Amino acid sequence: MAKKEHISETPATQFLRKHGVVFTEHPYEYEEHGGTAVSSRELGVEEHAVVKTLVMQDEAAKPLIVLMHGDCKVSTKNLARAIPCKSVEPCKPDVAQRHSGYQVGGTSPFGVRKAMPVYVEESILQLDKIYINGGRRGFLVGIAPAVLVDVLKARPVHCALAD
Repeated sequence: MAKKEHISETPATQFLRKHGVVFTEHPYEYEEHGGTAVSSRELGVEEHAVVKTLVMQDEAAKPLIVLMHGDCKVSTKNLARAIPCKSVEPCKPDVAQRHSGYQVGGTSPFGVRKAMPVYVEESILQLDKIYINGGRRGFLVGIAPAVLVDVLKARPVHCALAD
C-alpha cells in the first residue's frame, strides 16, 4: 500500500476540523501560473469541479471572496449587479495576500485572516464534490459543496463566464 503523503496543517484545514467538516486531502505538484488546469490534470478530476478562490474588491476597496469553477471566469459586471455594488475588480496579489493571509496560488476561503463576504457561483452548489484550495500551493481539499453555504455562509450568485 502506498504511503500517504503527510500534509501539514494549514489555517484552512484547522478551520475545517474545528467546524467538523469532512474533507479529503489532495496534494499535487504545483506549477507556477498553472492554475486549475494543472490541479485538475494532476488529480484526475474535471476542471469544472476544481473551485478557485478569488479575492476581489468593490468600488470602495472593500474585499470579498468569489468562488468560481476552474474552467470559468467571473463576470465582474454580473457579480456587481448581484451583490449589489457599482463595480468589482480583482485585488492586486499583495492586497489579496494581506486580506486572506494566504499566498496567491494557495488561497483558501477557509481560515482567512480578515472576515470577508463570500459569494459562490450557484452552479458549483449542484456538483457532488468540489476540490478547493486547502491553504497552500499544491494542496486541494475535497468537500461537499454545501459546506460553502453551511459553514462559510457563502451567498449564491450567477456570474460565471465560460473560459
